[in-house]
Amino acid sequence: MTTDQKHLLIVSHHPSRNTQAMQQALLRGAVDDTIEAVSTDVRSPFDTAAEHVCAADAIILFTPENLGYMSGALKDFFDRIYYPCLEHTQGKPYALLVRAGHDGTGTCRGVTSITTGLRWREIRPPTVCRGDFSSDFIENARELGLIVAASLDNGLI
Repeated sequence: MTTDQKHLLIVSHHPSRNTQAMQQALLRGAVDDTIEAVSTDVRSPFDTAAEHVCAADAIILFTPENLGYMSGALKDFFDRIYYPCLEHTQGKPYALLVRAGHDGTGTCRGVTSITTGLRWREIRPPTVCRGDFSSDFIENARELGLIVAASLDNGLI
């Protein structure tokens, strides 16, 4: 990795075939051929530790909506990294992708509450894919990965 290389961390909980397809699209966008100086690491929330978060230049969080809230896996991630990261990741740019069977409001509110406490910087409004699964969700995920990686690559975040 060169000194100019940026690091994008994708923390992704994708338990179903549909969310797996969305995660793959998210990664495809993040590693698009137009991205030159960004390395991307995709991790399960269960396999992501504070040191991964601290080493990242930007983060994309991906979670399904579970019972009107973020997945238990993403909540576990936050529970484990919150205090170790609190003083070391202030201003960390992040984006959120939610696969919501309903409206995603509680999921976004929960993630925003925690990231506000961490003092992370939301770089764009959450991408919420609502309702019955649609092929548009795949494109939304790919586009989010591309936008965040390109923004990081070009020094915008």
